[in-house]
Amino acid sequence: MQTSTIQTGNTQAQSFQGQNIVIIGGSSGIGLATARQAKNAGANLFLVSRNPERLREAAEVVGGATQIVADIAAPQPAIFAGIDRIDHLLITAGTVHLQSLKDQSEADLSKVIRERLIGPLLAIKAALPLLHAASSITMTSGQFASRPAAIGAIVAAAVSAVESTVRALAIELSPMRINAVSPGWVDTPLLDGLMGEAKRQVLEQTASTLPSRNIGRPEDIAQAILFLMANRFVTGEVLHIDGGGRLV
Repeated sequence: MQTSTIQTGNTQAQSFQGQNIVIIGGSSGIGLATARQAKNAGANLFLVSRNPERLREAAEVVGGATQIVADIAAPQPAIFAGIDRIDHLLITAGTVHLQSLKDQSEADLSKVIRERLIGPLLAIKAALPLLHAASSITMTSGQFASRPAAIGAIVAAAVSAVESTVRALAIELSPMRINAVSPGWVDTPLLDGLMGEAKRQVLEQTASTLPSRNIGRPEDIAQAILFLMANRFVTGEVLHIDGGGRLV
Protein backbone atom coordinates (compact mmCIF):
# COMPACT_ATOMS: atom_id res chain seq x y z
CA MET A 1 0.00 0.00 0.00
CA GLN A 2 1.53 3.28 -1.08
CA THR A 3 1.36 6.48 0.91
CA SER A 4 -0.35 9.41 -0.81
CA THR A 5 -0.48 13.08 0.03
CA ILE A 6 -3.30 15.49 0.70
CA GLN A 7 -3.29 19.18 -0.11
CA THR A 8 -4.19 21.55 2.72
CA GLY A 9 -4.09 25.22 1.76
CA ASN A 10 -0.54 26.11 0.77
CA THR A 11 1.00 23.10 2.49
CA GLN A 12 1.13 19.43 1.65
CA ALA A 13 0.55 16.93 4.45
CA GLN A 14 1.19 13.20 4.43
CA SER A 15 -1.83 10.92 4.34
CA PHE A 16 -1.68 7.46 5.91
CA GLN A 17 -5.39 6.83 5.46
CA GLY A 18 -6.24 3.24 6.31
CA GLN A 19 -2.63 2.20 6.84
CA ASN A 20 -1.51 0.17 9.85
CA ILE A 21 1.27 1.84 11.82
CA VAL A 22 2.85 -0.02 14.75
CA ILE A 23 4.77 2.15 17.22
CA ILE A 24 6.95 0.40 19.79
CA GLY A 25 7.49 2.96 22.52
CA GLY A 26 4.27 4.76 21.64
CA SER A 27 3.11 5.68 25.12
CA SER A 28 5.18 8.85 25.60
CA GLY A 29 7.68 11.27 24.10
CA ILE A 30 8.62 10.87 20.45
CA GLY A 31 6.51 7.75 19.98
CA LEU A 32 3.37 9.41 21.31
CA ALA A 33 3.96 12.56 19.22
CA THR A 34 4.32 10.37 16.13
CA ALA A 35 1.15 8.50 17.03
CA ARG A 36 -0.83 11.74 17.27
CA GLN A 37 0.36 12.99 13.90
CA ALA A 38 -0.19 9.61 12.24
CA LYS A 39 -3.69 9.37 13.68
CA ASN A 40 -4.50 12.82 12.32
CA ALA A 41 -3.29 11.57 8.92
CA GLY A 42 -5.76 8.66 8.97
CA ALA A 43 -3.61 5.79 10.22
CA ASN A 44 -4.79 2.76 12.17
CA LEU A 45 -2.57 2.77 15.26
CA PHE A 46 -1.07 -0.09 17.24
CA LEU A 47 0.82 1.17 20.27
CA VAL A 48 3.31 -1.02 22.13
CA SER A 49 4.61 -0.29 25.62
CA ARG A 50 5.59 -2.23 28.73
CA ASN A 51 3.54 0.13 30.93
CA PRO A 52 -0.20 -0.72 30.69
CA GLU A 53 -1.36 2.44 32.45
CA ARG A 54 0.62 4.81 30.23
CA LEU A 55 -0.48 2.77 27.22
CA ARG A 56 -4.15 3.32 28.08
CA GLU A 57 -3.55 7.02 28.59
CA ALA A 58 -1.74 7.29 25.25
CA ALA A 59 -4.56 5.52 23.41
CA GLU A 60 -7.02 8.04 24.86
CA VAL A 61 -4.79 10.99 23.94
CA VAL A 62 -4.54 9.98 20.28
CA GLY A 63 -8.24 9.20 20.01
CA GLY A 64 -8.10 5.44 19.84
CA ALA A 65 -5.47 2.77 19.23
CA THR A 66 -4.94 -0.95 19.68
CA GLN A 67 -2.85 -1.47 22.81
CA ILE A 68 -0.10 -4.11 23.03
CA VAL A 69 1.72 -4.62 26.32
CA ALA A 70 5.27 -5.82 25.66
CA ASP A 71 8.84 -5.08 26.70
CA ILE A 72 11.19 -4.15 23.85
CA ALA A 73 14.06 -5.75 25.78
CA ALA A 74 12.36 -9.13 25.41
CA PRO A 75 9.68 -9.05 22.69
CA GLN A 76 7.78 -12.31 22.24
CA PRO A 77 7.36 -13.96 18.83
CA ALA A 78 3.58 -13.42 19.09
CA ILE A 79 3.89 -9.71 19.91
CA PHE A 80 1.94 -8.78 16.76
CA ALA A 81 -0.78 -11.44 17.04
CA GLY A 82 -4.08 -10.09 15.79
CA ILE A 83 -2.53 -7.70 13.27
CA ASP A 84 -3.09 -8.77 9.68
CA ARG A 85 -0.72 -6.31 8.01
CA ILE A 86 1.97 -3.81 9.03
CA ASP A 87 2.49 -0.93 6.64
CA HIS A 88 4.93 0.99 8.85
CA LEU A 89 6.85 -0.09 11.95
CA LEU A 90 8.48 2.44 14.26
CA ILE A 91 10.78 1.39 17.09
CA THR A 92 11.57 4.26 19.44
CA ALA A 93 11.76 2.56 22.81
CA GLY A 94 14.90 2.46 24.94
CA THR A 95 16.37 4.19 27.94
CA VAL A 96 19.59 6.20 28.20
CA HIS A 97 22.01 4.78 30.76
CA LEU A 98 24.87 7.16 31.55
CA GLN A 99 27.51 5.78 33.87
CA SER A 100 31.25 5.28 33.75
CA LEU A 101 32.36 1.88 32.51
CA LYS A 102 34.12 1.04 35.78
CA ASP A 103 30.81 1.41 37.63
CA GLN A 104 28.67 -0.64 35.25
CA SER A 105 27.87 -4.27 35.76
CA GLU A 106 27.54 -6.81 33.00
CA ALA A 107 23.77 -6.64 33.55
CA ASP A 108 23.82 -2.86 32.99
CA LEU A 109 25.70 -3.27 29.73
CA SER A 110 23.46 -6.07 28.53
CA LYS A 111 20.29 -4.12 29.34
CA VAL A 112 21.23 -1.22 27.06
CA ILE A 113 22.19 -3.53 24.19
CA ARG A 114 18.98 -5.52 24.54
CA GLU A 115 16.78 -2.41 24.62
CA ARG A 116 18.54 -0.59 21.82
CA LEU A 117 19.61 -3.38 19.46
CA ILE A 118 18.72 -7.00 20.25
CA GLY A 119 15.10 -6.29 21.21
CA PRO A 120 14.40 -4.15 18.13
CA LEU A 121 15.94 -6.80 15.87
CA LEU A 122 13.75 -9.48 17.44
CA ALA A 123 10.70 -7.24 16.97
CA ILE A 124 11.56 -6.70 13.31
CA LYS A 125 12.00 -10.44 12.88
CA ALA A 126 8.57 -11.06 14.44
CA ALA A 127 7.04 -8.44 12.13
CA LEU A 128 8.48 -9.80 8.88
CA PRO A 129 5.51 -12.07 8.01
CA LEU A 130 3.20 -9.04 8.28
CA LEU A 131 5.36 -6.56 6.39
CA HIS A 132 5.22 -6.25 2.60
CA ALA A 133 7.29 -4.80 -0.24
CA ALA A 134 5.96 -1.25 0.26
CA SER A 135 6.31 -1.30 4.05
CA SER A 136 8.79 0.80 5.98
CA ILE A 137 10.68 0.31 9.22
CA THR A 138 12.04 3.26 11.18
CA MET A 139 14.46 2.87 14.07
CA THR A 140 15.92 5.51 16.39
CA SER A 141 19.60 5.98 17.05
CA GLY A 142 20.80 9.16 18.77
CA GLN A 143 23.40 11.89 18.91
CA PHE A 144 25.77 9.74 21.00
CA ALA A 145 26.61 7.85 17.79
CA SER A 146 28.45 10.92 16.48
CA ARG A 147 29.01 12.96 19.68
CA PRO A 148 29.42 10.47 22.55
CA ALA A 149 29.32 11.53 26.17
CA ALA A 150 32.24 10.78 28.47
CA ILE A 151 30.11 8.38 30.50
CA GLY A 152 28.00 7.03 27.66
CA ALA A 153 30.19 4.42 25.99
CA ILE A 154 27.59 1.64 26.00
CA VAL A 155 24.85 3.93 24.67
CA ALA A 156 27.21 5.19 21.95
CA ALA A 157 27.99 1.60 21.00
CA ALA A 158 24.30 0.65 20.87
CA VAL A 159 23.06 3.58 18.78
CA SER A 160 26.04 3.32 16.43
CA ALA A 161 25.11 -0.32 15.91
CA VAL A 162 21.55 0.72 15.09
CA GLU A 163 22.83 2.94 12.29
CA SER A 164 24.96 0.13 10.84
CA THR A 165 22.01 -2.25 11.16
CA VAL A 166 19.78 0.09 9.17
CA ARG A 167 22.25 0.17 6.30
CA ALA A 168 22.63 -3.61 6.28
CA LEU A 169 18.89 -4.35 6.51
CA ALA A 170 18.12 -1.87 3.74
CA ILE A 171 19.96 -4.29 1.47
CA GLU A 172 18.75 -7.52 3.06
CA LEU A 173 15.06 -6.58 3.22
CA SER A 174 14.85 -4.75 -0.12
CA PRO A 175 12.50 -3.57 -1.60
CA MET A 176 11.12 -2.91 1.88
CA ARG A 177 12.64 0.30 3.25
CA ILE A 178 14.37 0.81 6.59
CA ASN A 179 15.78 4.06 7.98
CA ALA A 180 16.74 5.63 11.28
CA VAL A 181 16.13 9.01 12.81
CA SER A 182 18.85 10.37 15.07
CA PRO A 183 17.44 12.91 17.55
CA GLY A 184 19.61 15.45 19.30
CA TRP A 185 18.46 17.20 22.47
CA VAL A 186 14.69 16.75 22.68
CA ASP A 187 12.49 17.82 25.58
CA THR A 188 10.83 14.51 26.49
CA PRO A 189 9.85 12.77 29.74
CA LEU A 190 13.05 10.71 29.37
CA LEU A 191 15.07 13.78 30.37
CA ASP A 192 12.95 14.26 33.50
CA GLY A 193 14.37 11.05 34.91
CA LEU A 194 17.91 11.88 33.84
CA MET A 195 18.07 15.50 35.02
CA GLY A 196 15.26 16.05 37.51
CA GLU A 197 14.88 19.66 38.63
CA ALA A 198 17.98 20.74 36.70
CA LYS A 199 16.39 19.87 33.34
CA ARG A 200 15.12 23.34 32.43
CA GLN A 201 18.44 25.02 33.19
CA VAL A 202 20.41 22.39 31.29
CA LEU A 203 18.15 22.65 28.25
CA GLU A 204 18.33 26.43 28.16
CA GLN A 205 22.11 26.33 28.39
CA THR A 206 22.32 23.65 25.71
CA ALA A 207 19.99 25.55 23.37
CA SER A 208 22.32 28.55 23.48
CA THR A 209 25.15 26.42 22.07
CA LEU A 210 23.21 24.98 19.11
CA PRO A 211 23.07 26.62 15.68
CA SER A 212 19.25 26.39 15.81
CA ARG A 213 19.27 28.10 19.25
CA ASN A 214 16.47 25.86 20.46
CA ILE A 215 15.82 22.41 21.86
CA GLY A 216 13.85 19.89 19.86
CA ARG A 217 10.26 18.98 20.57
CA PRO A 218 8.85 15.47 20.18
CA GLU A 219 6.70 16.87 17.36
CA ASP A 220 9.83 17.86 15.43
CA ILE A 221 11.12 14.30 15.47
CA ALA A 222 7.67 12.92 14.66
CA GLN A 223 7.55 14.99 11.47
CA ALA A 224 10.88 13.50 10.40
CA ILE A 225 9.70 9.97 11.16
CA LEU A 226 6.55 10.38 9.07
CA PHE A 227 8.69 11.71 6.23
CA LEU A 228 10.83 8.57 6.35
CA MET A 229 7.72 6.41 6.38
CA ALA A 230 6.19 8.20 3.41
CA ASN A 231 9.09 8.81 1.04
CA ARG A 232 9.42 5.70 -1.12
CA PHE A 233 12.89 6.75 -2.36
CA VAL A 234 14.65 6.88 1.03
CA THR A 235 16.21 3.77 2.50
CA GLY A 236 19.32 2.92 4.47
CA GLU A 237 19.55 6.51 5.73
CA VAL A 238 20.11 8.11 9.12
CA LEU A 239 18.25 11.43 9.38
CA HIS A 240 19.81 13.74 11.97
CA ILE A 241 17.33 16.05 13.71
CA ASP A 242 19.61 17.77 16.19
CA GLY A 243 19.46 21.53 15.70
CA GLY A 244 22.95 21.39 14.20
CA GLY A 245 24.40 19.79 17.32
CA ARG A 246 26.84 17.65 15.35
CA LEU A 247 28.46 20.79 13.94
CA VAL A 248 29.49 22.45 17.19
